Amino acid sequence: MSLRRPPALVLAALIALCVVAATLEVAARSDAPDVVSVASLPPEARTTLQHIRDGGPFPHSRDGVVFGNYEHILPSQRRGYYHEYTVPTPGVKSRGARRIVCGGAVTSVSECYYSDDHYQTFRRIRP
Repeated sequence: MSLRRPPALVLAALIALCVVAATLEVAARSDAPDVVSVASLPPEARTTLQHIRDGGPFPHSRDGVVFGNYEHILPSQRRGYYHEYTVPTPGVKSRGARRIVCGGAVTSVSECYYSDDHYQTFRRIRP
């Protein structure tokens, strides 16, 4: 008894498997961070965003330092493209975990991201 299948059917099955695998990979790994509106940000984040637009002053000495994007969550850019800023957390005496990271022409705040878990996740800020 022969179990030989027609080559066209085998090829179609392989293509279907590749399409399913690629779809599952894209669904599991999204390169684009979620989006959050400025209005949905905590009030402290909106204040930090205004400080960034104004070019300062900033309450923390580390505000404005280069953000290395070592987590590779944000879109890949040259070193020095991104800068980080502290978003104060009420009741926390340290800098806390909340940050805004902006890229490009920083004071334009055209490419800024919000993280409330110290760079584990980011949401792109839209006006």
